[in-house]
Amino acid sequence: MKLPVSIRRAVVSDAQNIAEFNVAMALESEGRSLDLNVISPGVRAVIEDDRHGFYLLAEFNDEVVGQLLVTYEWSDWRNAQFWWIQSVYVKPEMRGRGVYRALHDFIEEAAIKSGACGLRLYVEKENFSAQKTYAKLGMTETSYRMYEIEFKS
Repeated sequence: MKLPVSIRRAVVSDAQNIAEFNVAMALESEGRSLDLNVISPGVRAVIEDDRHGFYLLAEFNDEVVGQLLVTYEWSDWRNAQFWWIQSVYVKPEMRGRGVYRALHDFIEEAAIKSGACGLRLYVEKENFSAQKTYAKLGMTETSYRMYEIEFKS
């Protein structure tokens, strides 16, 4: 059953809830434990300075049930920004009920209106459920592989 969710931008008072969702997401999807003492100020930094990006929250019955983070990547090839979808989390009991679709549809429309050239995201190789969801929404796997060097963990 599709839930009638509302979508809104996060405010500072949402920071703790977002940080807790991020901890749950990292543990579930990557088996990685995040430190709330590190992630909480990171979440606040985004909310307080939209040059970093912004969080969107999905609410059902005045309860936050899902989230995503948007960050930006400049594409000189396209002379426009890609919007990166990150930190996706939907409460387990709300999954399969249209929460992520509502977030995705909202962000897709906003990105188009802003003049962004597209949406991108990365997903864990073994997270087949998420991959299926993204494909159903019209996203396609690219030919790129991701590489990184971490200076802080």
